[in-house]
Amino acid sequence: MTNQPSHRFLDRADRPRLVYHHRRAAEQRSGAPTLVFLPGYASDMTGTKALALDGWAGAQGLAMLRFDYAGCGESGGAFEEQGLADWRDDALALIDTIVEGPVLLIGSSMGGWLALLVALARPARVAGIVGIAAAPDFTMWGFSQDEKMTILTEGRLEKPSDYGPEPMVTTRSFWQSGEGNRVLIGEIAIDCPVRLIQGQADPDVPWQYALETQKQLRTTDVQLLLIKDGDHQLSREGDIALLLQTVATLMTDLRKQ
Repeated sequence: MTNQPSHRFLDRADRPRLVYHHRRAAEQRSGAPTLVFLPGYASDMTGTKALALDGWAGAQGLAMLRFDYAGCGESGGAFEEQGLADWRDDALALIDTIVEGPVLLIGSSMGGWLALLVALARPARVAGIVGIAAAPDFTMWGFSQDEKMTILTEGRLEKPSDYGPEPMVTTRSFWQSGEGNRVLIGEIAIDCPVRLIQGQADPDVPWQYALETQKQLRTTDVQLLLIKDGDHQLSREGDIALLLQTVATLMTDLRKQ
């Protein structure tokens, strides 16, 4: 097992400082893709799925990168000043400067949308994608018309959150950035293997959007795993076991290519 990574920072001249953990691979696994975890909206790198993946990666001798977007967790910057493209660029900055070789992107909720955007930006680096309740284009389908009008006219929207005591805030700049980076409007020009894990009891991401994502992806190597009673977080013991099994199987498949 490789040693637990330390708390590290990426300083940038034009963007806030990013906090990240980078677990390096054991020598015998140095050619395998680095796992890169992309959290959901307003989330960070200390969630159940991120830590479970990091622990599994360490046991397998695999490299893994997890980090906090600007304005989230322990990274610098103000949350309400960030847009979807900013968080995509945070991921790209770390992949470009910290990680060597191919990456396997694992995106949760909004992180699944970002995984698609990162793969489109760095097709030669991305060996595969695993989406967990992936939410591409949720600025289009995740708000009512009245809520969209509030965002546009007042500059922000607050909604009660099911995942913490603080309200969920969506700003006009984030919403506009999301609308400018929609991917389900046509073919998604990604050719790497993609695995989508989706709960059919998810109150936040209707499972039909996983079907739409599967349909729009150019790659034919797509598998969709539907969990009939699965919620949005997919953090139950069985859900985590399925995630780790999915990642392990995909890593095995990638080694055969």
